[in-house]
Amino acid sequence: MADGINTLRYSDIFFAMYFDGGMSCTHRNHSHVLLYIYSGEMLIEEKGKTTRLHRGDCAFIRKDFSVKMTKQAWNGEQFKAIFLTFTPNFLRGFYNKLEPDSIPKDARRENVSLCKLPSNRPDIVSLFESMTPYFDSGIQPSEELLQLKMVEGMYVLLNTNKNLYASVFDFTDPWKIDILNFLENNYMNDISIEEIANYTGRSLSTFKRDFKKCSTLSPREWLIHRRLEAAHELIQKGERKVSEICFDVGFKNLSHFSKIYKEKYGTPPTRNLQHGMGVEF
Repeated sequence: MADGINTLRYSDIFFAMYFDGGMSCTHRNHSHVLLYIYSGEMLIEEKGKTTRLHRGDCAFIRKDFSVKMTKQAWNGEQFKAIFLTFTPNFLRGFYNKLEPDSIPKDARRENVSLCKLPSNRPDIVSLFESMTPYFDSGIQPSEELLQLKMVEGMYVLLNTNKNLYASVFDFTDPWKIDILNFLENNYMNDISIEEIANYTGRSLSTFKRDFKKCSTLSPREWLIHRRLEAAHELIQKGERKVSEICFDVGFKNLSHFSKIYKEKYGTPPTRNLQHGMGVEF
């Protein structure tokens, strides 16, 4: 327990959290997660839309760098929830055991990362209520039990919507996430090549191989090129400071940004800005 927050983690797949008061914590989703809210409130922000989850709500959140989750007490109740985190190893093992005929060939990956499951479904209630003894008892569930709960959670998902096959098993060829589409939506974020590979459902070596099919640039070169393009467009408008633009498009160092900007466009960013509204650094 730290700062009033209780967390339980088992085998990196079973995660419970609860805390009181008006505390909140925010993080981005690095793995596919199935969550269930016992009390309190969770806010999920994606592409300008906020979804609120409360007692009895269950949702699947696809791994996505653009999704932000906030957990907080609500209506006098502490925040209390359980998260099932589907690791790549678990997903590959589960997928390999599926009968080929059971996998829908026409499943399509949804455009949104959040799927709220129907409330009060017996299989959902049964799954998550069976986990409540582990909140306060101090008893650690066995590895065998954890695996059973993960499998149960996976079938909860797959029995909800066949399109979730494409979201969950995004490492298979028909459902691999489009690399350039992902980068276009996330180039301004502080994200490593390893993270990009993971988010797009690939190993690092597979990502590098697939990226060569998309661009003659390396992934790092593509990111720099795209950030410079975005910066140039904003600077030409002349409405904002160069320093703000530099950091907003994803660069971390202003002097380095100015140097490579001049190399690409022939003039320093401040000179281009002078043709706009004259805004300085």
